[in-house]
Amino acid sequence: MPPLTYVRVSERPLRRLPQLFIGLALYGFSLSVMVRAALGVNPWSVLYEGLEQHTSLSFGAISAVIGVLVLLLWIPLKQAPKLGTFANIVVLACFSDLGLFLIPPHLGIPARACLLVGGILLNGLSVAVYVGARFGPGPRDGLMTGASAVTGRSMRLVRTVIEISVLVVGWLLGGTAGIGTVLYALAVGPITQFFVPWFAYRGAVGGGGEAVRSGVGVANEGRGQGG
Repeated sequence: MPPLTYVRVSERPLRRLPQLFIGLALYGFSLSVMVRAALGVNPWSVLYEGLEQHTSLSFGAISAVIGVLVLLLWIPLKQAPKLGTFANIVVLACFSDLGLFLIPPHLGIPARACLLVGGILLNGLSVAVYVGARFGPGPRDGLMTGASAVTGRSMRLVRTVIEISVLVVGWLLGGTAGIGTVLYALAVGPITQFFVPWFAYRGAVGGGGEAVRSGVGVANEGRGQGG
């Protein structure tokens, strides 16, 4: 796997910034595709869907609020947010809501099955794109890496505990968990890992990268997810 540690913003920004924002936009859109499939979404989206039923906020707005709240948990973990962290919160919120606006609900089973498969593929691809730009992890990945460092537990275990907890809470609130949730858990890591070598920025190999683990790096330890 190519290096995925943080690279300073000043290094080839015209090459890396478009990749960051395109990847995040695709990631946000992929979340809305899986929501419209209505066959089960990833654990964090289950939570967003559940909260959406109990608040007046949109799916995207809830994702942003949760992103900010998670970011606050970085403080005791002594994690430092990067440009990619803040961009993750804003861009994901905007493009997930845009996707929900553009894709009609209540589609037939064949269309929903296609949306599910396409959404998972797009999600894995988009994670490789934005993480490959090497602007730092999203709020949820930073929570995982920080908690792992503080507790001394493996990132695989920490991520599993966090996402099972999020999934259970979201499901109890009315979020959609189903076959799509299982397929996502099994497929997104391998898909992301396949695409990472295509999109990882390699200009700072041998120097300039800080020891900040990003979502795809964790895909090798577990199933992997950006955010």
